[in-house]
Amino acid sequence: MLIDKRRLAALSVAFLAATTAVVVSSQTAATAADCGYLFDDFHYANSSDSSLTQHGWTPRTYSGGPGVPGATWSANSITFPTSGSDKVMQLTASTDGTSGGTNQAELYSTQKRFLDGTYASRIRFTDAPVSGNDGDHINETFFTISPLNGDLDPTYSELDISEYLPNGGWGETGPINYQTSWYTYRNDPWYADNVHSEERRSFDGWHDLVVQVANGHMIYFIDGAQVGDHSGKFYPRQTMTINWNLWFIDTAAHTGGLSTYIQQVDWVLFAKNQVLSPSQATSKAAAYRTSGSAFTDTVDSTGGCSTPTTPPTTAPTTTPPTTNPTTPPATDCSNAPEWAFGTVYTGGNLVKHEKSKYGDPSGPPSGQGKHLWKARYWTQGSEPGWTEQWQDLGRC
Repeated sequence: MLIDKRRLAALSVAFLAATTAVVVSSQTAATAADCGYLFDDFHYANSSDSSLTQHGWTPRTYSGGPGVPGATWSANSITFPTSGSDKVMQLTASTDGTSGGTNQAELYSTQKRFLDGTYASRIRFTDAPVSGNDGDHINETFFTISPLNGDLDPTYSELDISEYLPNGGWGETGPINYQTSWYTYRNDPWYADNVHSEERRSFDGWHDLVVQVANGHMIYFIDGAQVGDHSGKFYPRQTMTINWNLWFIDTAAHTGGLSTYIQQVDWVLFAKNQVLSPSQATSKAAAYRTSGSAFTDTVDSTGGCSTPTTPPTTAPTTTPPTTNPTTPPATDCSNAPEWAFGTVYTGGNLVKHEKSKYGDPSGPPSGQGKHLWKARYWTQGSEPGWTEQWQDLGRC
């Protein structure tokens, strides 16, 4: 089912129930510290705090969608009050029913550098405004996104980990929560190519949101319960930013004077190239806080996960031959296998493949001919030519 979001994006199973993390870059568990983490507990003074930008976050101030045309996006709409015994990041949005009287809020990572791994954030959704009349079509979100490079961009990637509409919107009654994985879209005339899951109940209060992005699947969780499993062409094809925003779908349901809504974020965690269970993600965040670490970022400094050298401990099921046959690794187009969607590749593997024309492996070819590709690290279901998992070694 397609969701008509009518947005102008300006930046436009269950894998594990065990107690150890699975490393995406290898089918064998590796040391978690090898992979890289981002954690932020949002201990900032205000939106002008130099540490906020130094840590890679940007409060949105530019105009445009999504939301009410002509609405203001202000850095002042991002604050860091104390909730309970700890600071939180708070987004504030308000409207008086007019474009000029509508203010919306967004915080996003300045750099587009997140792809495979586990994303988690503890978020407080609210069902009612802190002041003014209720009923507005407000959208409370946590998502990742890449730019849309033209209509129906086949490399566009967006994961709406949660879009909570307490009062409904887009023709739906509330409360309703969406998880949406995007392939692409066109704004005019509107066309959306996505897949979604939904929960029709109130989410007022604090919730732990997790998505595992690995092995060709996006597994979504709320408070440890799986709420979605999306795959296929909707798997991200390029790195993305991490975002939260609070905005009004329209002003059609507004009544009275000024109504003000908030959304709070306690912390965020990204585990690069790892599949963490929801309990592992929350435990990892708790461990950072217990150790007094309000911020850490090793996503780029680690270079991914290392492959363990320890051999498997399980005995072979058949007796090996006296002389082990050897298959020399591929070296060029003459002996490289054809790329296959369902095959698992590890760093250094070579394949030959002609990229598709639109980023859909089952669609028409690009006409560029077959190229030799080298896997940068563990990958499955990522098409050479459209994803950064593959290095182009030239035409065959």
